[in-house]
Amino acid sequence: MLCIVDNYPYFCRQTNVLIMELEQLQKDCARRQKKGLHFIMASVVIWGLILVVHLTDMEIEQKNLWTFCSAAVLFPLAWGLSKVLKIDFEGKGNPLTKAGILFSVNQILYILIAMWVFAAVPSKMLMVYAMIFGAHLMPFSWLYQSRSYMVFSIFIPIVTLIVGLFCPPAILAALMLAIEIVFSLCLSHEVKQLSSMS
Repeated sequence: MLCIVDNYPYFCRQTNVLIMELEQLQKDCARRQKKGLHFIMASVVIWGLILVVHLTDMEIEQKNLWTFCSAAVLFPLAWGLSKVLKIDFEGKGNPLTKAGILFSVNQILYILIAMWVFAAVPSKMLMVYAMIFGAHLMPFSWLYQSRSYMVFSIFIPIVTLIVGLFCPPAILAALMLAIEIVFSLCLSHEVKQLSSMS
């Protein structure tokens, strides 16, 4: 500790170097993985499937079950889209890739809340599911240095709460589909800007 205090200018220089290295790793991650565009595009398909499910005349419990099942295609679909879009799906060599995986996996724990709502208040399960989906996007705003992730991570939970309280689940699913399309377009614009800077 005395060493740090005695060599304060050196400590500051070292801290600045570490920050610059971290920013380079973030830029590398954003560039190689195109800010996770493949996952957001895959979510467009998933919310399309969820909308189709909620437009049927099945019981709400069955619709909710199929909503959970729809999410199962996320990783295979994102992997396929990464091949088409020439995205480095694994991001090997960049230590921040592990952070991205952690940011994604934590959503699984929050899904337990949606599972409780599934049993307790089935008509509001989709609302909670959409809120969890939106909120889990926030850490990616840091990882990819993305304004779109930050805006949508705040916008989605607030809007889905309001719409989910007063509208049927099918309306909410249609809204989420529209939001994900707009999100994909915003993210695509960010990726183009990033490419033009490199």
